[in-house]
Amino acid sequence: MTDEPEVSARTALPRIFARLADALDPRYDVIDTMDFLVEAATHHTAATDAGLVLADVESNLHVVASTSERASEVEEMELGVEEGPCVDSFQTGQVVEARDLEASVVRWPEFVPIALRRGVRSGYAVPLVLRGQRLGALNMFYDRVDAVTDLDAAVAQALAEFATIGIVQHRALRASADRAAQLQHALDSRVVIEQAKGALAFRRSVSIDEAFRMLRQHARDAGLRLHDVAELIVSRRLSL
Repeated sequence: MTDEPEVSARTALPRIFARLADALDPRYDVIDTMDFLVEAATHHTAATDAGLVLADVESNLHVVASTSERASEVEEMELGVEEGPCVDSFQTGQVVEARDLEASVVRWPEFVPIALRRGVRSGYAVPLVLRGQRLGALNMFYDRVDAVTDLDAAVAQALAEFATIGIVQHRALRASADRAAQLQHALDSRVVIEQAKGALAFRRSVSIDEAFRMLRQHARDAGLRLHDVAELIVSRRLSL
């Protein structure tokens, strides 16, 4: 791990945590909180993309937030082949750093070629753990090898801890039934958001990533949940 000074990121940390504290308000949707987390992971570290996965009651992982279509695709394929930094981090409850994915092909023979074809050269995954219970993992992708700095690692750990608090806050986790219901809500919201991204991209003739940026920006400007704005777009009650 390299140790490069990143003063701008250090000065931004108080603002990140203040925004995260706001996101823990029960009025916020868990999807909005997770979206802010993965966005912060790329804005304040050298990571080019990030994603967040949560586990259901049977410990199956599901993608609930990602910064781009590439990140979502790589995450989904990582879960599909059941190997990669994020999967290992969740299974072990430990941080997993892949400084050079190409050198990890023996460890992850199916995942590595998938990631390299999409321009991912290294990765860093942090588990979401509460009192020994593994809830998911935050996954950060880099387009070059040996890209993770000590500050990146600290930011990722802090974001993962906030994500864990946010998930528990929103789930009011007491029993497995509650956990399943809250995860299902997150997955249902993600489906609606994906539909809205596609509809908006088609209507405005823009990329899926640009459509998501527009959707996210409108939600924040209007003080609305991503899910609510997505529903309005899908039902054609809102035109951006």
